[in-house]
Amino acid sequence: MEQILPYLIIIGKSTAVYAFITLGIRIFGKKELAQLSIIDLVFILLISNSVQNAMLGTDTTLLGGMAAASGLFICNYVLKFLMRNSTKFSAIIQGEKVMLIHQGVVIESGMKAVMMSVAELEQAVREHGIASIDKVDLAVFEVDGNISILSNDFAHKTTRKHKKRPIFKNP
Repeated sequence: MEQILPYLIIIGKSTAVYAFITLGIRIFGKKELAQLSIIDLVFILLISNSVQNAMLGTDTTLLGGMAAASGLFICNYVLKFLMRNSTKFSAIIQGEKVMLIHQGVVIESGMKAVMMSVAELEQAVREHGIASIDKVDLAVFEVDGNISILSNDFAHKTTRKHKKRPIFKNP
């Protein structure tokens, strides 16, 4: 048991760090995750570096790293399981969608809730191929940080997504 205890401590520390980072992202907003800037990328890299010692302490062995990764995998699995099976828990962790524009009118309370400026919203509207806010029927800030926009009497819908590069290419 004495040999396993240090690794259980690492798993516990990793889980605590995971919960802390998840809470921090939830509190400070998802807008930044939808489209990472250089500053956001540096921030994420520095956070990961700053919490490494908190998770591993002085144990920099392969088993220590695997214990930390195991704690993170387990925590991630449990959170996803709970979010999939409980809409209330999912809303607490991810938040809820927020209306930003309705019938060409900016919803100020929604803008304030997601900490977005009108200039950023105008940019998102243009990225969807719409010339101006007054041409938008509905714009929604989704729980994943993307912005969905419907226009032309709700007939044309676009969602700004990030291009994901496949890990493996088909031959």
